[in-house]
Amino acid sequence: MMATKFTDVSQLSGHRFWHFRRVPSTKIVSNVPCLSKNFLRDSTLDRLKNRRGIYVMSPDISSPSFKVEFLDALDDEYGGVVINPNSLPSSANAFVSALRVSMSNWKLKGKKGVWLKILLEQADLIPIAIEEGFDYHHAEPGYVMLTHWIPGGPCLLPASPSHQIGIGGFVINDKREVLVVKEKCPCTCSDVWKMPTGYIDKSEDLFSGAIREVKEETGVDTTFLKLVAFRHAHLVAFEKSDLLFMCLLKPMSHQISIDENEIQAAEWMPIDEFISQPFYKEDHMSRRAIEACLAAHEDHYNGFIAHQLTSKLDGKLSYLYYDNSGKFLDF
Repeated sequence: MMATKFTDVSQLSGHRFWHFRRVPSTKIVSNVPCLSKNFLRDSTLDRLKNRRGIYVMSPDISSPSFKVEFLDALDDEYGGVVINPNSLPSSANAFVSALRVSMSNWKLKGKKGVWLKILLEQADLIPIAIEEGFDYHHAEPGYVMLTHWIPGGPCLLPASPSHQIGIGGFVINDKREVLVVKEKCPCTCSDVWKMPTGYIDKSEDLFSGAIREVKEETGVDTTFLKLVAFRHAHLVAFEKSDLLFMCLLKPMSHQISIDENEIQAAEWMPIDEFISQPFYKEDHMSRRAIEACLAAHEDHYNGFIAHQLTSKLDGKLSYLYYDNSGKFLDF
């Protein structure tokens, strides 16, 4: 399981350009007779009272009529549990009661990591979980993921996402003209012609992302030929590491129609004019990336072809990118 704190604006601008892109489950009911009468009457609950409209009561759980439900959860493959977010109690008091009983149960069973996904509409439960020892792991639109490492000592759960993935589409026609764009952005590189680029969408293949970005920015249809090169950088936008994959694409249409929300202009530019821009004379990495793309176009460099194979890990088809010009040993 694998995204982030913003760096300053200057870092974002530089990053934006170098990237060439824009920025078994069982529910158990228990009377819990072994728990103390003061189980819910401690400083944690006192601190939660009256916080942002959250009121946590302290029921007398020694009463035979008081029952606490364990949280609905699935065992994961690593000795931990994943709590079902759709079954979380809606009230703060019910949630903290169920959470504490469940954590005690999982500790007795020798469980390790606990994953707690809290949906947007359950946001009032977040501070309660934090007070109970959970930590933030990551967030995406609609939810926050929290974790708790039961054994103590260093947490061995995987960290939050550490990389961003972007793609660039190098499109060149038979006239040795490159499809280039100027982006609408306030950074100092806004007047530089560059290849269309962007970020990969969720569950999108690299080559599909390159084809999509070129289409969105310029209106030109393309087909994927090969993956040429990639750049790996660290501590860029959002203080994350960053991967940018450059793909060689073949144009299937010529007419340009730009996305005026993001692009100032787009055109077919002779390769010599493109690479002679002052920026590329000074930026050795960017220049070498373009030279690699041109060499791949002229068959002086093989690059990596996308091969669809089945993985034993998940039983699904996915793409492996490799140079198939050499001879492979059969085992």
